[in-house]
Amino acid sequence: MKRFSRRDFLRFMMLSAGSLTFNKLMTACGLMPPPGLPTGTPVLFPPANTAPAVKPGETLPLAANATRASLSPLDLVVARGGDPEEMVRQALAAYGGMQTFVPKGASVVVKPNICVAYHTYEYAATTNPWVVGALVKLAFEAGASRVLVFDFPFGGSAQEAYVRSGIDEQVRAAGGEMMPMPDFKFVSTDIPGGVDLIRTKAFKDALEADVLIDVPIAKHHGSARLTLGMKNLMGLVLDRGAIHNNLGQRIADLTSLFRPKLTVVDAIRMLMRHGPSGGNLDDVKKMDTIIVSPDIVAADSYATTLFGLQPDDIEYIRAASQMGLGNSNLKNLKIEEIAVGT
Repeated sequence: MKRFSRRDFLRFMMLSAGSLTFNKLMTACGLMPPPGLPTGTPVLFPPANTAPAVKPGETLPLAANATRASLSPLDLVVARGGDPEEMVRQALAAYGGMQTFVPKGASVVVKPNICVAYHTYEYAATTNPWVVGALVKLAFEAGASRVLVFDFPFGGSAQEAYVRSGIDEQVRAAGGEMMPMPDFKFVSTDIPGGVDLIRTKAFKDALEADVLIDVPIAKHHGSARLTLGMKNLMGLVLDRGAIHNNLGQRIADLTSLFRPKLTVVDAIRMLMRHGPSGGNLDDVKKMDTIIVSPDIVAADSYATTLFGLQPDDIEYIRAASQMGLGNSNLKNLKIEEIAVGT
């Protein structure tokens, strides 16, 4: 056996001490060597600033052996073209599927915009029925135990509006339940994060759901300028007249109460003028676009650009951003855009 010289022994001890210090440092930083490598194995890191530049909204193709789980999470997905259900499916697939948002056994509420009983979906006053039906179907595929769909129309009865919009048919076909919203099911509720609105009567089933999915149609609104995800939440409270006092801030306050797990903005047909009820097909613009995000502020912010506006143009988006309810800075969002059917 070869004997160590004093010099070799001291060198060995220094290397061992250095390795121990290195591993302590790596442990503190959460960067220990991969499992299976001996302690002290050097870990090589890629040089900094070698990633290619990506413009806002642009995404890089996946490497052949890469998976989405290995990438940083997406903030927002935009799907364009093709069948409404396929757009919804592909947009959610970018997040890993509906199971990312709906755990098995969950009770789910899907909240569309069904504001009037006298227009079909072509007039873009109500959410596209196939988008709503797709979300119900996907929720059940993810393992939901129950999916409820409801809104609080201001024009006509709920049942008339549900049927006229086409949403009733698609929801039932997907196995979901259309629920009326009687006054006695609105319960007095504190809004701990509210700035101006600190208490309201909110619909009990929306508050108690495991998962709330907000599905607004993107449309013009005479008071709020645009109806998007946050504005759509007004259909979950009894006294909507009170919300119109300091409208922008109070919509943001409601958002802090409900906090949807997922927002899907229907921009397949957009009402560009004379909202929220519309009534003239000349006011409708066909965009064939779906915006999907777990961040309701981000979803609404992107939707403003479809109207030639910016997030700061909408008071409730500014208020919600200031409250820390989401990100309205489109330049800081990781966005994936998907062309469906091409």
